[in-house]
Amino acid sequence: MESTNNKKHLREILKHLILEPEGFTPEHAANGLHSIMRGEASDAQMGGFLTALKLRGVDKESKMIAALAREMLNNALIPHLETDNKNREQFGIVADIVGTGGDGWNTFNISTTSSLVAAAAGLQVAKHGSRASSSNCGSADLLESLGCDLGTVSPSDVAELLSKHRFCFLFSSTFHPSMRYLAKTRRELGFPTPFNVLGPLTNPVLPNRAVIGVHSKPLGPVMAEALKILGRRNYAVVCGDENLDEISIAGPTHVWHIQENGDITNYTIHPSDFGVPAHPLSDAAGSSPEENKATLIRLLSNSLEAKDEPIRDFVLVNTGFLLYISGMALSMKEGATIARDTLESGKVQTLLYDFAKSTQELRAQESEKNSLH
Repeated sequence: MESTNNKKHLREILKHLILEPEGFTPEHAANGLHSIMRGEASDAQMGGFLTALKLRGVDKESKMIAALAREMLNNALIPHLETDNKNREQFGIVADIVGTGGDGWNTFNISTTSSLVAAAAGLQVAKHGSRASSSNCGSADLLESLGCDLGTVSPSDVAELLSKHRFCFLFSSTFHPSMRYLAKTRRELGFPTPFNVLGPLTNPVLPNRAVIGVHSKPLGPVMAEALKILGRRNYAVVCGDENLDEISIAGPTHVWHIQENGDITNYTIHPSDFGVPAHPLSDAAGSSPEENKATLIRLLSNSLEAKDEPIRDFVLVNTGFLLYISGMALSMKEGATIARDTLESGKVQTLLYDFAKSTQELRAQESEKNSLH
């Protein structure tokens, strides 16, 4: 590993990428990102770097993606999963369910809802996410509309919140502060860059299990290989047949499953594997934050309307698969049954209320501390 002093400035890296693209290595890509995260690069250099990476097809190369993800994690704020009476080993399995976004389907917040249901079913879930970028309502938007004060959750709070609620939300902007240098450039470019696929790879908790949705089938094996390079095992990369970044409720979903020994197995699953009927994706569409909030409240309070059933079943297959991958269910069908029972029990609503209350208390403590200074 190069020392910080030997790492090149983005200007030199960009020159190499443009003039000698064949010799551009994953290490060059990581060095370029390192320069950006140190605040050394200009807007023009960052725009040039992202555009050149896109044209070079870096988001189709697993080694490049893994190198960028590793550099992001090297600069992230990593929470230590330890409390007064629990070390990391005693925490056991921690999972995540997340998608790359960018699939154009604008479905309901399935992974966010599934993470809450899985946590209420007994799985510890560290949900890594942000506000909407390619949809109307992102994971953070939905949770904030329900009273969660996500911006106040710092690395030192994660272990306690996970221990108390089996759920915690890690706001990407809090845990990856160095990525702020790229935010404006990414927004202004207006096209997806390789950084759009890095979010699911860079959960700073480094979960033991995860279901990661990708927005196109060709990206599936690339993402699985990148995860393997990063040392992740018992992860599943999924892509609905419609190029959907979650398990589809409409038909087949392609899975690239990274086994304990590092082998990647590819198979296809269907709603029928979960004992759930298929529905057209249009019946599970997302909407504004207000409407998505109302839908989630109906789901969690057992006051479903007929129009909510496809969304409920969509949540069941995604939660069921996460529980299956995490070893909490022996089959996909059992996972969906556990998810249904958990939803109907009212436990998810209680978990969400209690987590929101804890985040509000953290904000109150922070305000009190600031008022004393």
